[in-house]
Amino acid sequence: MELSSPRFKAMAVTAGFSFWFFIISSATGLFSFEALAVFIVVTLAVTQIFSLKLSRALDIFAIINTKIFLGILFVFVVSLYGIFFKALHIDLLRLKKQESSYWLDIDEIKQSTIFKQY
Repeated sequence: MELSSPRFKAMAVTAGFSFWFFIISSATGLFSFEALAVFIVVTLAVTQIFSLKLSRALDIFAIINTKIFLGILFVFVVSLYGIFFKALHIDLLRLKKQESSYWLDIDEIKQSTIFKQY
């Protein structure tokens, strides 16, 4: 973000703040499209007007917002993988043999299909 123009930073920060406004207002049950539209317009206007003076602050907000968003996304994706692997009986570490597992047993693989590589 440091190499981006201040106007672009202002738009990115507005998008981030709008996302968090949507998440927080939806969680509290106070979400409305009118309030979201007003929030976006006001935030965009303020950040665009003061974008040159707030350039360093916009960098900080963008970095913090990105780290929080990517952290939540990472936890969500890892959780989904755990749920799917548990539901499909996939043992990634192959610690225990399961009858309903999708892993192939090494004993079932024919030795003639494995070639040495030099």
